Formats: sequence, structure tokens, C-alpha cells
Amino acid sequence: LATAGATHLGGEDFDHRVMKFLMTDFKRRHKKDLSNDKRSRQKLKRAVERAKRTLSSQHEARIEIESLYEGVDYSYRLTRAKFEQLNNDLFQATLKPVARVLDDADVEKHEVHEIVLVGGSTRIPKVQKIITDYFGRSPKKGINPDEAVAYGAAVQAGVLGGSVKNEIILIDVTPLTLGIETVGGVMTKLIERGTHVPAKKSQIFSTHQDNQPGVLIQVFEGERTMTKDNNLLGKFELNGISPAPRGEPQIEVTFEIDSNSILHVSAKDKKNGKAESLTIEAENLRHSDSEIEEMVAKAKEFEAADKELKEKIDARNALESYAYSLKNQLEDEKQLKGKLEEAEVETVTKAADEAIAWMETNADTATKEEFEAKKKEMEDLITPIVSKVYGQQQQQQPDATNPEDMESHDDL
Repeated sequence: LATAGATHLGGEDFDHRVMKFLMTDFKRRHKKDLSNDKRSRQKLKRAVERAKRTLSSQHEARIEIESLYEGVDYSYRLTRAKFEQLNNDLFQATLKPVARVLDDADVEKHEVHEIVLVGGSTRIPKVQKIITDYFGRSPKKGINPDEAVAYGAAVQAGVLGGSVKNEIILIDVTPLTLGIETVGGVMTKLIERGTHVPAKKSQIFSTHQDNQPGVLIQVFEGERTMTKDNNLLGKFELNGISPAPRGEPQIEVTFEIDSNSILHVSAKDKKNGKAESLTIEAENLRHSDSEIEEMVAKAKEFEAADKELKEKIDARNALESYAYSLKNQLEDEKQLKGKLEEAEVETVTKAADEAIAWMETNADTATKEEFEAKKKEMEDLITPIVSKVYGQQQQQQPDATNPEDMESHDDL
């Protein structure tokens, strides 16, 4: 259904909190700073790890280290209460991925059949209590947390190696939406957040200008409508596109995430076969739980404003594409130029030129409604003229298609 996690939250984070506290205590008592001494830090780390395990079953643990730093012995009585106080915010953070995975799966707390805790840190009583309080019932106790991790890793290896089939399904998902930038700085999504990995998605794009020789493919991740609000992962250029009017070339962009979470992005001119690609390593796609939550929260906060801006850009692009499509057809003897009367050509040309000039003046200030109204004004004037041509053409060729009905592609 869904998966979530915090790659920057675990047992070592709890250890570091306690170590920081004990180093401060050592400095206060002995006026010596051991923070830059690697050997002393390792000694302290081992002692803290032992104390943490002890506190899972007892209410206090004694930390005793001979010659911790510059011949000075150190001891401290660490209670479970003090350990929980030092790590309280980290313990509370464990609930964030739990809440997110339920939200992504559209599942309520009471609909969860069983709660299973895995990993050594789930032995910590405070962690167990937080989960129990959250769900209103205790997690399942009959599973060894360490064995569960090892067993899961072995099953995953079997799935990837092909030796485990059908019996168990392990699902990894994309933490954020992946896409590319199209005209107007719009984030065009190819792989949505929460998509099962491995995954592959292709989409056709086109050029924004006549005889455009190349396109820039910019790969982004994030949940916002505009790329300026998302994270740039990488970019590359596809050059050598065959000369053609805007909107005619077909550029196939493919996103593929393999089982190792490595993203492969390719772009190919379907006419001449020229292609370029980019590989983005898994490390660049990993974020902390708090980073993902922040991006998702901002997307929700600005959802209405982003939607309004996207609709405005779509309306502007629709008007622009319509105007330039007419101009291109008016220059082609096989299309409108060879089929309209001279007066009709002048009427259509004038309307297209006026629309383009109006857009150049009002591109940033006009509203979605004004772009739509301008396009409708053009259509009311031009459709009767153009439909007459395509009506005659369809009588002679039943498969003839009006340009307005043709599939449109986002421009690069």
C-alpha cells in the first residue's frame, strides 16, 4: 500500500545525543575537552551502546571507563528517565513516517491489523510506548527485532536475485515526484510520488520554436507546480533535431528507476533517432524524513496558488500554440494557404499576428480568463473559415483531421 521511513533517524542518533551530554559532563567535572580525540570518543561510544542496551531492560546503567582521556577515569549513572529526556524529540520523530505512511495508503489507525516492530532500537521502552499510545494498542511481541531485519534483507536479496517469486511482495516507492521543466517553468510530472519501484514512464514532448535545433532536458524532483520551487537533479541537451515548425517534432522522454533506485533519463528524437541520456545515482534521490515532509507540506500550503499559476500558463500556452499553428499552416500550400481565399488568408493572418502581439505585451500580467477569452475570440472568427476547408477535405478524405483535434504535447 505504502512505505515511508527516516534514513537519518536510528540507534546511532540516540548514542550521539548521550555522548554529547557525557562529553559536556566530563568537561565540566575535569576541565578537559575530549571531543577531538578519536580514541576517547570510541571508548565513550562503546560504553554508551552497552548502557543503551541495558536501559531496555533496567531502569539505570552504570558507565565506567578507565583512562578515558589523558589518564582520567570517568563514571556516570545514566537512568532511563535521563536517556529518554535527552532523546525525547528523536523518539517523537519516529511517529512522523508512521503518520505519513498511513496517509499515503489512505488507511486509518483502527484499520491496521498488526503492528510489528523491527530493528534493535525498537526494544527501547519509550519507543514502544509512543507507538502503543499512537495506535491505542500494543505492537506484536513475538518477533525478534534483529532477526526480522536479517530475514527481510535475505528475502529482498532473493527477490532481486530471482530466487523468491510470488510468495512475498516487497515494495519500495519513490519518495518525491520526478519530472522535467517545460515552457513557462512548469514541472511536468512523469513519475508521481509513491510510485512502486522499479518503474518506467515515457511521454512525448515537442519544440517551442520553429526549426528549434535542440532541447534542454532539466530533471527535477518535488511536489510544487513550478520547477523553481523544486530540486534540480541534473540536466542535459538533445541537439540535432530535424528542422520543423514548432510543435511538430516528437521528443520522447523516458524516466526509468531500477531496483537499486538509480534513475535513468533519456530523450530521443523519434524522427531521426538521435538520443541523449542522464543517470542520477540513488544517493542524489535520498532525503531525510524532515526534508520530504517539508516539501510535501509546502506543496499543500501553496496548492491553490500553484494551481492558479499552472492554469494561467496552460491557457497562455494554448493561445500561443493556436496562433502559431495557424501561422505555420498559412505558409504551407498543402494546408490553409492553398485552400483559403486571399481575403480569408488576410483575416486569419491578422488575427494570429494580433494575438501574438497581445501575448508579448500581456504575457506576465494577463489572467487565465483573459487568455481564454482571447483564444475564444480568435476561434469565433477563424473556426467558420477553417472548418469549411476541413469539411470539404473530410468529404474527399474521411480520415482528414482538423489541427485543433490533434494531440498536443508540452513544449521544451
